Amino acid sequence: MPYGPQLKIPATYMRGGTSKGVFFKLDDLPDAARQPGEARDKLLLRVIGSPDPYEKQIDGMGAATSSTSKTVILSKSESPEHDVDYLFGQVAIDKPFVDWSGNCGNLSAAVGPFAITHGLVDPGRIPKNGVVEVRIWQVNIQKTIVSRVPMANGEVQETGDFELDGVTFPAAEIPVAFMDPADGEGAIFPTGNLVDDLEVPGVGTLKATMINAGIPTVFINAADIGYAGTELQEAINGDSQALSMFETIRAHGAVRMGLMKHVDEAANRQHTPKVAFVAPPAGYTASSGKMIDACDVDLLVRALSMGKLHHAMMGTAAVAIASAAAIKGTLVNAAAGGVERDAVTFGHPSGSLRVGAQASLVDGRWQIDKAVMSRSARVLMEGTVRVPSDTLNQ
Repeated sequence: MPYGPQLKIPATYMRGGTSKGVFFKLDDLPDAARQPGEARDKLLLRVIGSPDPYEKQIDGMGAATSSTSKTVILSKSESPEHDVDYLFGQVAIDKPFVDWSGNCGNLSAAVGPFAITHGLVDPGRIPKNGVVEVRIWQVNIQKTIVSRVPMANGEVQETGDFELDGVTFPAAEIPVAFMDPADGEGAIFPTGNLVDDLEVPGVGTLKATMINAGIPTVFINAADIGYAGTELQEAINGDSQALSMFETIRAHGAVRMGLMKHVDEAANRQHTPKVAFVAPPAGYTASSGKMIDACDVDLLVRALSMGKLHHAMMGTAAVAIASAAAIKGTLVNAAAGGVERDAVTFGHPSGSLRVGAQASLVDGRWQIDKAVMSRSARVLMEGTVRVPSDTLNQ
């Protein structure tokens, strides 16, 4: 049986925040993959190395975690109000599935640098030295993101002294603003309540704040499920019963939020919603060995992504945290002291992060005008990725 040569596709491997993924220009993809559908999904699955029953992604660019099983497709925006259209695909590790239901806030920080380097931003707007504001249209959630990218000697500045817990080395700071981050038409709280009683079979009735901002997220109190909020990955990811519990909570929360009609749909919507648990400030040792003092954080948050406790914090979940913290009466705000605030510093498994959000009550409904956080990004490798030539036909 004859076998054809591998396809070679221009690509860039980038870190953005505490995630990394494979970035493509839409025009560089094979014709069949330039449109949404099966061919595109097959291509991205093969690039990342999924589905992999061994859950290692050895035969692809993924690194067997939700933070590294990611793909991005960028194109020059058709909107005069934006520079670039940004589409994010979360690739399942052990299943043949690409989830297009949400954004990646961490990789959002890498979109601006890629867009500038690859000619997707008007050169007339790019200073030789200084900062360029990149206006991004996030296709998955139909929202605007504004990224401020530093320039030095005509190129994107990647090196710097900005430190981000969860990332080993310092880099240049990239502030990212998520404009009107609520999902839908201002439907921040899809149930209409700041706190709900969420009935979860086998677990009980839990107090929950369910919010659509940044990414749909179900917040619960750590104490209600037997945790302190200081847990690291090994405390949960090695506990199959705990993971099953969190997935059950996530599925029932999704139904209450109107994201699914039945809990059975959760297996095919792994990226959203997220489930997170919160607790008041407490001291702990982060995964790096860094000591986090209770007085240095406003609250503790742990979040799960793609069925596992995240090693730090998803950028979109950080937006949800900031948004919920800005509104008195939510579980997140209560854990942070129950006071009015427009910024919050929370402890996560790798350290701490400060995020801000501006909330306002309009005609009896809460809205988030914008949420802001700082990230960093850099190119890890650029060139071409290769996939077998029959990938799109399998």
